[in-house]
Amino acid sequence: MITRSVTIEDIDDLYLMWNDHINASALYRRALREEMEVRGVDPDELRDLLERAREQGYTLEEIAEDTNRFDDLQSLVEEQQSQPTAEDATDD
Repeated sequence: MITRSVTIEDIDDLYLMWNDHINASALYRRALREEMEVRGVDPDELRDLLERAREQGYTLEEIAEDTNRFDDLQSLVEEQQSQPTAEDATDD
């Protein structure tokens, strides 16, 4: 997992100090899930595609460079799966 810096306003910081039981990371993730929902992205499908891309040998950095939306990632994974492997070529 990668840690990102997030800028918060003083009022956010104060509120979190008052309520130190609140998990700010969970709030951040919840907000991202809501944003995904607005854009029609299923987090479970995104997680599956990311795992499949990594299984195909892509790093997170390569995925971020080669894609910028869900459909791009889906295409990247499907293109890689449809390409014959060296083993398939020798079977012919």
